[in-house]
Amino acid sequence: MCNIAVVSVHTSPLARPGTRDSGGLNVYVRSLGREMARRGHTMDVFTRRTAADSPEITHLDDPDGAGGRMRVIQIAAGPLDADKRAQRRYLEEFRRGVVAFQERNGLSYDLVHSHYWMSGWVGRTLADCWETPHVVMFHTLAEAKNRHHLGEREPKYRIAGERTVVAGADRIICAGEGEARMLTDLYRAQRSGISVIPCGVDVDHFRPIDRAEARAHVGLDADEPLILFVGRIEPLKGIDVLIQAASHLEGSFRVLVVGGDEKDERRLRDLARLARELGVEERVTFTEAVTRDDLPYYYNAADVCAVPSYYESFGLVALEAMACGVPVVATRVGGLKDTVRDGRTGYLVPWRCPEPFAERLDLLLTNEPLRRSLGREARAVAETYRWSHVAEQVESVYHDLVGSYRGVAVGAHVA
Repeated sequence: MCNIAVVSVHTSPLARPGTRDSGGLNVYVRSLGREMARRGHTMDVFTRRTAADSPEITHLDDPDGAGGRMRVIQIAAGPLDADKRAQRRYLEEFRRGVVAFQERNGLSYDLVHSHYWMSGWVGRTLADCWETPHVVMFHTLAEAKNRHHLGEREPKYRIAGERTVVAGADRIICAGEGEARMLTDLYRAQRSGISVIPCGVDVDHFRPIDRAEARAHVGLDADEPLILFVGRIEPLKGIDVLIQAASHLEGSFRVLVVGGDEKDERRLRDLARLARELGVEERVTFTEAVTRDDLPYYYNAADVCAVPSYYESFGLVALEAMACGVPVVATRVGGLKDTVRDGRTGYLVPWRCPEPFAERLDLLLTNEPLRRSLGREARAVAETYRWSHVAEQVESVYHDLVGSYRGVAVGAHVA
């Protein structure tokens, strides 16, 4: 059994996915942590406090008996409402808060696992202080975002920070080979220090549900063909490409965009204006991010799930849709090239190309037997991405590094 300190500064596993700074990263942290707890490890997740009345410690109890082994610990660092880019100014304050918590409670950790570059900076300093190995997962890279979305540029300080974290990490976990190549080519990472381990999906939660039941549950028309988008409301997600693709479609259909909250009003207004300019305003509906319990119903209500991202290191939404037996049309970028099997679980199309996106959407909307066939294969592929499989691979990385630091082999201790 290992005691793991998980650093996730800017997004908490308690946050609702699909809002401003909450998405696949916090789903990953929560889901992996729970699986590792089931395997007998203790997981303390350190994240930045964003609400004055939230508790310092939250136990993520598990119905399978791992309750108490995974905790979320909120650390005060900077203003509660500081946006993501401003939070780098408070990383040293965050680090001091983590150390104070560790010392106050007499804790010791065997390994530090950080998520995103800011967490990587904190994690590296904690690992040095505690003389433990440091594992980092970036989830997104600035160089990748700058190459795939020309309208938004990530700052030079982020790229420099990522390079520093890469240089000091004992191991980097990537969700796909594409990210691994980018790290070696653009960040000078050593390939021997990279482990490629895909993200996972809860196939018991995200599962096929009767379409009529799903539509009734979420209050959608029983017969209208439905294209679903799920995710954060940010330019990199390519919602503009989806709206442009919709303008090329004919017949009856609806595009439902699920994501965001009141903080995304300006971006949502811009997208609504684009839909109006392209003549599809009546075909596009926007809904705030929904709860995890409701999300499977939205996937199952859809005829097809669209993932038009300019870049994705993995593409968790595609995998969740596939687990629900829903075919996916996605951009041929990043980890989506591995997750979506072209012609088997959906289709991959060139990035920033609305016309071929529309062609594949139209093909699926008008061919029910094809949708059903791809959906069955999608579910079968998603089964291979169970979180238990992912945790087993991550655990192997933990044991390898902790064993190297201790000078003795570390075996599995499954609860």
